[in-house]
Amino acid sequence: MILKTLQVHQFKNYTDRAFHFSPKINCFVGKNGIGKTNVLEAIHYMALTKGFANSLDKHNIQFNKDYFIIEALIENGEKEDKVSCIVNVGRKKKLKKNEADIPKIADYIGYLPLVMISPYDRDLITESADSRRKYIDSILSQVNKVYLNSLIAYNKTLQQRNSLLKYFAKNHCFDKSQLDVYNMQLSEYASFIFEHRKAYVEEIRGRFKEKYALISNQSEDVDITYKSQLLNAPLEVLFDQNLDKDRILQHTSVGIHRDDLIFTINGNPIKRFGSQGQQKSLLIALKLAQYDYLKIQSKVKPLLLLDDVFDKLDEYRVKAIIDLVNSDYFGQIFITDTHKDRIEDLLSKLEVESNLVELS
Repeated sequence: MILKTLQVHQFKNYTDRAFHFSPKINCFVGKNGIGKTNVLEAIHYMALTKGFANSLDKHNIQFNKDYFIIEALIENGEKEDKVSCIVNVGRKKKLKKNEADIPKIADYIGYLPLVMISPYDRDLITESADSRRKYIDSILSQVNKVYLNSLIAYNKTLQQRNSLLKYFAKNHCFDKSQLDVYNMQLSEYASFIFEHRKAYVEEIRGRFKEKYALISNQSEDVDITYKSQLLNAPLEVLFDQNLDKDRILQHTSVGIHRDDLIFTINGNPIKRFGSQGQQKSLLIALKLAQYDYLKIQSKVKPLLLLDDVFDKLDEYRVKAIIDLVNSDYFGQIFITDTHKDRIEDLLSKLEVESNLVELS
């Protein structure tokens, strides 16, 4: 999969802008706030139908405008596909592929596999478990339509169970048989999601540790652990054990919506015991392990987006990353940086086709 061209209209700071890309390495340089990351965010829309920096589509519409359009020409094997994303204020987001509407976003996810490494990744370390669940869900949803549909169904059913618990409390009544209907549905969806999350962490764990050792010259030992209440008992058992608690809280206290990922360095939480450079190296290693997984599962080379990855890394770690991307293992790569000299030096060491865009 090669992203050949990208056109943005009224998207963030771009009124109208067209980009033409190299099939290998594309670099964007310029001062902070000039719009380098916005290009990557537009590419992210073409892969996952949403941005990575803002969760709400309307926040990506140019100021004082009421819509944006992103269009891309994608080389897909021996053919080319034209994909567009149109967001209007107050309307449903519209996706098109070769001028035909895509009715369900879930049907499109996975068409263009993508891995992004950005400063926003630090949320995976510093923020709540919700950010880490969304991270693992975004990966599995790219390669498994059943997983994505199960996740959508689980979240919808979870809302219904919570609404029923609130109804019981408000009306001073209780009917366990009604609750059991949702319990059975949630248990089925949760079991599927749990097994796939667990398998994913087991699959990438070794690669994650290897990538970190390569980047950090094996100076620290990192690890990733999957934390889930379902490791202790099936969800239907947990529902029975926590029934009284759920009735008091008026929401569902157990389930895969409480899962988490635990990152450690030398056996200690990376959030408390890792330096900024170590944390950034861990996140880069995590994303590179994710790249391996997506490449194997999708059987194509995902796009790799590197947003300001060289900041706060020492010379050794920067060189290790450059050596990694200077190989046939990776497909198309997009890099942003504030230092033109650093990027020009990087490109001079690479033996592949490249494209440098200086934004101003």
